[in-house]
Amino acid sequence: MRTKKKENIDEAVTAVTSTPTSTVSAASVVNPAVVEPVEVQERIPLDQQRELFKWILEEKRKLKPNGPEEKTRIDEEKAILKQFIRAKSIPSL
Repeated sequence: MRTKKKENIDEAVTAVTSTPTSTVSAASVVNPAVVEPVEVQERIPLDQQRELFKWILEEKRKLKPNGPEEKTRIDEEKAILKQFIRAKSIPSL
């Protein structure tokens, strides 16, 4: 009786080891790459961009820095925003 059990176990082991390789290849064939079209959004008008920069500047002024590095970073960001607000042409968003 023991010889029959070993044969059944050997057959089961070979069946299990051969099954995953066939399912992996079948799964890769079933899932093709799906490409979705990109939507193009309208440009933001210059006055709305200036208003947005002014609002961001006001919010930056309300911030309380925790350390000297954060204060210098916030000051640099405010300087950049001021340049954008004063400039005649604004980079597009």
